[in-house]
Amino acid sequence: MHVEILAAPLKDKPLIQQMMELYQYDMSEFERSDLNEHGLFGYLYLDYYWVEKDRHPFIVRVDGKLAGFVLVNRYVYIPGNQYSIGEFFILRKYRQKGIGKKVAFHVFDLFYGKWEVQQIITNTTAQKFWRSVIREYTAGKFQEIVEDNDIWKGTTQCFNNTDKIK
Repeated sequence: MHVEILAAPLKDKPLIQQMMELYQYDMSEFERSDLNEHGLFGYLYLDYYWVEKDRHPFIVRVDGKLAGFVLVNRYVYIPGNQYSIGEFFILRKYRQKGIGKKVAFHVFDLFYGKWEVQQIITNTTAQKFWRSVIREYTAGKFQEIVEDNDIWKGTTQCFNNTDKIK
């Protein structure tokens, strides 16, 4: 399988918007989200990924077919961190094939600095995935924080990848 991770120009926003609905459908199990009056979940921050310099949208293709997206931003919860995975989605048919790991590694290598990756406390599948991916990417050099407060209920992995600068 040939995997491409491509910066998404504005013309590709509708593709991410459509895939975002699938992603939010998957996440509704954990977030207890409801559809709006138009039958959509909607995503309040999507437009910002093409107008704010600290947001970076990517489309994932496998063998030329749409397979997911990644949204990277600099809106972090832990002081001192620089980058965050805002949203990460791989279509179900491409999961469990190493594609998510390949995508994550590629995106991490695009932005060197202090990262945080968060998962909702009830999404144990995502926690397992990110823990495994980040453990391999960092050779075990990461910190995991679990919080349960008014601001965040979930797991966060933190790591610094500046030692990987080529």
